This record gives sequence, C-alpha cells and structure tokens, in this order.
Amino acid sequence: MSFQRFDFHPLLAAGVAAAGYTNPTAIQKQAIPPVLEGRDVMGLAQTGTGKTAAFVLPILHRLLKGEKGRIRALIVAPTRELAEQIHQSIESLGRKTRLHSVTVYGGVKINPQVEKLRRGAEIVVACPGRLLDHISQGTINLSRLEVLVLDEADQMFDMGFLPDIRRLLRHVPAKRQTLLFSATMPPDIRSLAEEILTDPLTVQAGAPGTAVTVSHALYPVEQHLKTPLLLELLRRTDTESVLVFTRTKHRAKRVGEQLEKAGYRAASLQGNLSQNRRQAALDGFRDGTYQILVATDIAARGIDVSQVSHVINYDMPDTAEAYTHRIGRTGRAARNGDAYTLTTAEDAAMVRTIERLLKTPLERRTLPEFDYSVPAPCRDTEFARPPREARNGRKREASPKPNDRVTHQPRALQRHSRRASAADAAGGTAPRATRNGTGA
Repeated sequence: MSFQRFDFHPLLAAGVAAAGYTNPTAIQKQAIPPVLEGRDVMGLAQTGTGKTAAFVLPILHRLLKGEKGRIRALIVAPTRELAEQIHQSIESLGRKTRLHSVTVYGGVKINPQVEKLRRGAEIVVACPGRLLDHISQGTINLSRLEVLVLDEADQMFDMGFLPDIRRLLRHVPAKRQTLLFSATMPPDIRSLAEEILTDPLTVQAGAPGTAVTVSHALYPVEQHLKTPLLLELLRRTDTESVLVFTRTKHRAKRVGEQLEKAGYRAASLQGNLSQNRRQAALDGFRDGTYQILVATDIAARGIDVSQVSHVINYDMPDTAEAYTHRIGRTGRAARNGDAYTLTTAEDAAMVRTIERLLKTPLERRTLPEFDYSVPAPCRDTEFARPPREARNGRKREASPKPNDRVTHQPRALQRHSRRASAADAAGGTAPRATRNGTGA
C-alpha cells in the first residue's frame, strides 16, 4: 500500500513525495482514513511508529479547503522538543500547501510568538502552560478551531498537566474533531478519552506499552558502582548513539561530565539548560557531534532520533509506563535496539512491575572481570553538591540532596519532584512547595 491510496490533495501529495514517504506505517494505515472522514480517533502507538504523520497529513488535507489565516487546528504536546518536532513535520509535509504553523511554549520570550500569531496561522502546536498564558492574555483565538489533537497524552498526565488540559477544553468549540494519541492507556487517560471523544475509533499499532524491536537486559549493581559499570558497558559494546537516562537533573549533568572526562563525545539534557543550549545538545546528538546524550525523563520527552542504538537506564524509572517511554527511543522505525538497565536491590519491585507489563522475564547480566566487590565510600563524593561560599568568604560543605545520596528518597517523593520540574521543561504549571517539603 502506498500513500497514493489516501488520495491526498495534489499539493499535499507533492509534499509527501518530496519528504521521501513511500509506504505508510501500521498506525498511519489505520488512523489516516477515519481522521480524513472527520471521526474522533484514539491512537495507541509507541514513539517511532510514525504517529505524527498519522494526524498531520489528514489535518493538512482538511485545511487546504476553507478559510486561511485563522487557527483551525491545535496540537497540544507535553514538551518544547516534541512541539518543535511536530512543527517541523508540518513544515516538511506541508511545504507546498502554504499553510502556516506556529509553536507556542514556555522557556522563550512570548512576544515573538504573539507577533507570529498576529500574522496569521492555520495550525498551532503548543505546550499547555504557555498556551493558557496566551488564552488569558487574549493573544490567541481558538473560536474557529476545527481539530484538537492531544499527543503523548499519558506523558502529559504524568507531568501533571491534566488540570491544564481540562482548563483548555473550556476555551475550544464543543463541536470539533478530537484526536488523542498515547503510548499507554492508564485509567486516567482512558477516562479523559471517554469525556472528550465522541464515538471514537480506537486504532493500535502493536501491543500497548511494548516495543517489539527492542531487546532488554538488566545489570544488577550497587549504587556506587553504576558509573564504573556504565563506562565498562560502553567500552565493551558496539554502539552508534546512546541515550542515558538519570533520575535527576543534577545526576544527568554529573554523569555527562564523567563521560566527557572518560573521552566520550557526550552532552547532558536537563531542565536547567536554556532553550538554546537544549536545542544545541539535541542537534548535536542528531547530527553525530555527540555520541551519548544523558537526560532526565522530562527533558528527553519529544526526542525523535531514529538512529539511537542503545538506551541505558542509569537510574530505574518511577513507573513501568516511564520505562516503555524510555526504551521507545531505540528500536524505532523497524530498527533493532537494545535497552540496558542498571538495577539496585531497591529496584526489585519495579522490575517485577515492568516484567508483568512486558509479559516476559528480563535477562539478568553481569560483566566478566568487572570488580563488583569495591566497597561503597563513607559519603557520596560523585553526586555531592560543590561547596558553597559562606558570607564570611569561607567555603562551607553543601549537603547532598536526597536524590543525590547513595540511598534515594521514597518514590512518592521523587514523583513530586519530577512533576514539579515539568514547568521548566514544558512551560506548564507544577505543584507549589508545601511546608512539609513534599512539593517542588
């Protein structure tokens, strides 16, 4: 089956051909026809399966007919990186159509976005927080909206954006076409889908939550030996490009520094970076300037790099769903990939949860000749914060934060921290600090 079977508008068909698209993927075959018919669709598919084109192409086809210069389609994404990725797909596939797309997200100045919106666009790709800012300031008009897309819905829920989505729904027309795409379907997302979709058709590419082209392996190790084991793994493994996941921003930065020190072309991607530096790290990873990218879950959302050969979980994720999102960065577009996870004794319960989700036991591996018997240091020197300057000019010791000690804080507390940093990563709202220290 080729894309000609969809009978797209000639201007759109020309853009599809120019982009090198020949045969649709499984999710595109299933989703494009009902979306073209105007039906509400709930799509279940991992990243890397071509789901962006599954909704972008029918939207472009629809918007070629009708009024120009007004916002007729809104695509909501959890992160800046994913918003830019979708925007680039629209520009590539719609290069012949003269339809315009504008990205709207936090972390950058709002005035250039306002100016682009004033000049007119048919499609807006937005993150929830900054989009609500524009709505409250009256700088965006959604009264003529025809199509609403919620992409990576489960990630938006995981980042705490569900209240923002509900607020947004009050500002869009009730009569519209709504598309919801998600890699997994937890109960909260299914409940949201039932609320906002009308007689939806569910399309699915592969079993939800699994990536069939990825092989999995666990490497049990003590916390203090993770970095030496990571370096040894990299030394013994034939890799193209590697995505390493850590639990916190500070750990991402420090692991990236350790890899650079060891001679690897490595960069870190975390929420404390400016948008320009984040983009530079992503671009360098895509073009091969960096062989290794170290990232947190939130910072990595939206990464679309087809040649990732290995995903290494330096830290175990907080949920099984987060695990599937991480490993979905490799084994993309029918390529094979490997997912390695460094596990400690306290990760045992999460390992069992992931194995239940994947419906298969994960292989445990050890590296021959690696010295697993090295004792832990008395205090954490690898991830301890640098000394701070006291008022009298003397340096004073900075206590390591709970996430940076050898023994980590409870997962419930980690989830608070993770959701709180979502605002920095995606321009959204995050829980406020509380007196008992469980907020961000």
